Amino acid sequence: MDDLSKSKILNTCIDKKNLHETIKLFSEIINRRDKVRVCVTPVNCVLWARKNEKLNELYNLADICTADGVPLIWASKILGNPIRGRVTGLDLLPEFSKVAAQEDFAFFFLGAAEGVAERLKEKLEKENPGLNVVGTYSPPYAKSFSEEENQKMIDMINEVKPNVLWVSLTAPKQDYWIYEHFDQLDVNIAIGVGAAFDVVVGDIKRSPEWMQKNGLEWLYRLIKEPKRLYKRYLIEAPQFIPLVFIQAFRERILGKESN
Repeated sequence: MDDLSKSKILNTCIDKKNLHETIKLFSEIINRRDKVRVCVTPVNCVLWARKNEKLNELYNLADICTADGVPLIWASKILGNPIRGRVTGLDLLPEFSKVAAQEDFAFFFLGAAEGVAERLKEKLEKENPGLNVVGTYSPPYAKSFSEEENQKMIDMINEVKPNVLWVSLTAPKQDYWIYEHFDQLDVNIAIGVGAAFDVVVGDIKRSPEWMQKNGLEWLYRLIKEPKRLYKRYLIEAPQFIPLVFIQAFRERILGKESN
């Protein structure tokens, strides 16, 4: 993708396409038999990438890096290069399932807790008659997988050759896994979608729509999981908008690239 299709926020280049445009692009990729790596990128990952050169490179080398969160939309407008809409894994998975059922695209679900991927398959196939989920696998929890486990997952995926590999291993772990094994995967699209499996099957309740639209989904999640998310949302996230204003000042007033 060319630079005109992206908005650089801090050090990370985020695609400007909205959900509808991204879904259309996915169909085109599969029909052309292309192969792409997709990162669904929330604010906290953009902040982490600012301090982590390897993670930043991983995102900037991705074929598609979507804006997972309203604050990224705000930031792109402040920077004068607006993103047209957010694209979250929570929306992309169920919405593209509708298209896949009509177009006969095959899915593989990798990740989440044991049994979640299989229940996701049953739910989406019931809601979208004709949807073809050719495989599911929930690996045992590990900070990093053994070479044997990695090869097992690759073999399972390649045996059924899905058009889309959906990975739910939390970000950025899922993004690292896809990046490190992408060349070995026989898929058209490999995408990490965080907790989307759990949300779509109903194990985790999503925030009300008005909170989603007004950039308050983080607050809902914080209330639900304060111990796990307080650092992300109360310590790390408040740095984001000030850093964006600093970037805008440097680019517009001083004419310098943001670091």
